[in-house]
Amino acid sequence: MSYLQGLRCRECDRKYPKEALYVCEYCFGSLEATYDYGAIKKVLTREKIAKGPKSLWRYRELLPIDREPAAGFYSGFTPLVKADNLARELGVRELYVKDDSVCHPTWSFKDRVVAVALSRARELKFDTVACASTGNLANSVSANAAWAGFNRYIFIPADLEKAKIVGSLVYAPNLIAVHGNYDEVNRLCAEIAAKYRWGFVNINLRAYYAEGSKTLGFEIAEQLGWKTPAHVVVPAASGSLITKIWKAFKEFDQLGLLDRPMRAKIHCAQAAGCSPITTAIQSREDVIRPVKPLTIAKSLAIGNPADGYYAKDVVLASGGAAEMVSDHEIQDGIKLLARTEGIFTETAGGVTVGVAKKLIEQGKIPRDESIVLAITGNGLKTPEAIQNAVGEAITIEPNLKSFEEKANLAKILTKT
Repeated sequence: MSYLQGLRCRECDRKYPKEALYVCEYCFGSLEATYDYGAIKKVLTREKIAKGPKSLWRYRELLPIDREPAAGFYSGFTPLVKADNLARELGVRELYVKDDSVCHPTWSFKDRVVAVALSRARELKFDTVACASTGNLANSVSANAAWAGFNRYIFIPADLEKAKIVGSLVYAPNLIAVHGNYDEVNRLCAEIAAKYRWGFVNINLRAYYAEGSKTLGFEIAEQLGWKTPAHVVVPAASGSLITKIWKAFKEFDQLGLLDRPMRAKIHCAQAAGCSPITTAIQSREDVIRPVKPLTIAKSLAIGNPADGYYAKDVVLASGGAAEMVSDHEIQDGIKLLARTEGIFTETAGGVTVGVAKKLIEQGKIPRDESIVLAITGNGLKTPEAIQNAVGEAITIEPNLKSFEEKANLAKILTKT
């Protein structure tokens, strides 16, 4: 049974049918999915969720599909790691890592949103799906749509990291590399979406696609024992993930699924080379001013974020904060998470860790309150971003003498 009612404008609240629409024809506001929460409350319990699949589809009643899902059967329900080693380094009491670097099949949280978008695309009878992407979405649409049997057109900036390009090409999509940044790629895709009957997951299917991000928030609350943390640090590109984690917590609260009232503060993490949302929050401006991205965190390099205004409002409404980090601090964040918790994250995760460190040091995140870091992608996607900051292997000859001379044994033995 479907509980999806339709779409509504986030600005003027005008109602729309549940079709491939993404902008209000009256005020040009963006659209989002609406649900029959009264009916959901009668059927959705903690017990029902716990008996559901070990995937994002355990929350199907709160996702915008009418029939059986068409993708993502092994996506989501990723680990919530109690990061005690990192907590000690940062001097905090209770710290968790929501580790979507292991989300199936392409090792980023984008597998969540794509599962929902493709399921809705099948219901709307699209045979071709497409996306504009900074990398992770390209990988996910390429893989999931291959499995589901769609034709695929993937549009990326031509200067994308090589690992992410290969991570799309291996699934044999039509991969189109555009000489321009993400915002230019996205504008082109909007023109193509207006001409061809293709399902662009982050354009004409965006209202459905974005709802998949809620499942990360649902999982955090469930995995914490049906409560929200005091703080969540979230990396921001378009800003959508911030808004949907907040929406997830509010929905669980509204449905009576939480042990205590929802109280989380949502914090925005951006790279200094692309920080339009953080800049607006820190300056208390109403307008999100577009920027030209210049950062190693290419997965966050959206200079004109579609959900920036709404993300700003969520951070401020929740009592959260926003901060930015340099490329060097991004590298340090990646190395810190790897060294302490054995989790190799891509550049967006380095941003999250680096910003969390700053906010803790500034006192904006108290050291004695629970904190969750949203780690959204795998470090194997962006090895070039860190390769010059991790040192070199110790090279030896194949004999014991060479090993003992060069392997820093004196340093190790002194420690023991």
